[in-house]
This record gives sequence, structure tokens and C-alpha cells, in this order.
Amino acid sequence: MFNKKIQMSLVASALAGSFALAGSAAATDLKDLHQANTQIQRAAVQSQEKINTIYEQTQELLGEYRSVVDQTDNLKVYNDFLATLVADQQRQIDRIQRQIDGLEKTNQGTVPLMFRMIDSLEQFVKADIPLRTDRRLERVERLRELMSRSDVQRSEQFRQILEAYEIEMGYGTELAAFQGTLALGGNDITVDFVHLGRLALMAVALDNSAAWVYNKGTGSWESLAASYIPSIGNFIKMARREATLEMDRVPLFAAE
Repeated sequence: MFNKKIQMSLVASALAGSFALAGSAAATDLKDLHQANTQIQRAAVQSQEKINTIYEQTQELLGEYRSVVDQTDNLKVYNDFLATLVADQQRQIDRIQRQIDGLEKTNQGTVPLMFRMIDSLEQFVKADIPLRTDRRLERVERLRELMSRSDVQRSEQFRQILEAYEIEMGYGTELAAFQGTLALGGNDITVDFVHLGRLALMAVALDNSAAWVYNKGTGSWESLAASYIPSIGNFIKMARREATLEMDRVPLFAAE
């Protein structure tokens, strides 16, 4: 009986020791489990942060890609635009070159024509009434000098020739007066000239003592009767805007 109690006591002690060992082991397992859980959570946070970083980088790369695509599209449009401009400029260059080639051929006929026009102008001035002849011949010489200058465009040369012709036409329609010198009998007399177009070229002495008219038929100056002097004076005043335009006597020579 006593032995039986001892055995029971030993069994109880063994069970208590087992429970104590089991409790100690369970506490260790819980601690390990908590630490493992903490590590898992930390790893999960780190993984999420990596995921977020990768996502942000992906979005940035996607944005850059879209930007590159947009730039590529824009560059393609711009390159197409430049290609159109270059093609149009080439067409213009070709057209200008054709015009230049045509101008060379035109100049071959235009330049001789311009020289003939200058020669004809000189002949006309010399054959015309002596109306500011020196000034008009100087203009002809300037035209010849102009034709020898390489820095003046052909169009400008032609324009000035036409302008000289227009000036000559103006002499035929204007009423103008000017002072000058009349050579008569070896003497130079200062006079007032006045001309009615090319209808009549007259002169009167400054003291109104004598008057003359140019006879184109004989190419000489002829004296006028004193009765013409008031009429010539009136024409001079009208030319100088000192009197209103009105009819007056004009010495004319009958055509032969």
C-alpha cells in the first residue's frame, strides 16, 4: 500500500514536470511565432514599398514613353512640313532659273534696242529747236554712261531711258520760261526765253528792247517786230504763274 502511494506520487511528480516543460516550450513557441509574425509583417511592408517604387518607376517610364511617342509624331509632322517647304523652294528656284535663262535671251535683243533708243534720242535733241539743248544732251551722255555700269540693273537702265523720253515729250506740251544766253552776231545777249511746247520758242531782251523767235526751217533766230514784245512778256508771266492763262499773239512760220 505504501509502495502504491509512492508510485502515485512519482507519477504525479512526473506529470507536473511534464506540464511544466510543456508550458515552458509553449511560451517559447509563442515568442518565436510573434517574432516570425513581426518579420513577416516587416517583410510585407518592405515588399509593398518595393512594389510602390516599381509602380512609380513604371508610371514614369510610361509617361516618358508617351512623351517620346508624342514628340515622334510631332517631329514627323514637322519633317513633312519642312519637306513640303523644301519642295516648294526648289520649284521657285527652278522657276527663277528659267526666268534668268529667259532674261539672257531677252537681253540679247533688249540691249541693242536700248542703245538705239539713246542714239535716236540724241539725234532728236540735235534736230529739235534749241530748247535747253546742253542740258538735254548731258542727259543723253548720262544714259550712255549708265549703260556701261555693271552695278545698275538692266531694268533700271531701261527705266531711265523711258524717263528721258517722257521728259522730251513734256517739252512739247509745257509752257515754260527760263533765263539764258542768246548768241547773235558774235555777241552773247542775256535774255528771257519762253516756249509754247514746240510750237514756238521766243526770246526777249531783259530791257524789252528787242525780241526774237527761232525759225526751225532755217535753224536760226529771227528778229520780231516790237509789237510782239508785250505778247512775249505776257507768256513769260503766265509761265511763271504771275498771270492767268489766256490767248495772245504767237509768231508762227508757215509750213513749206
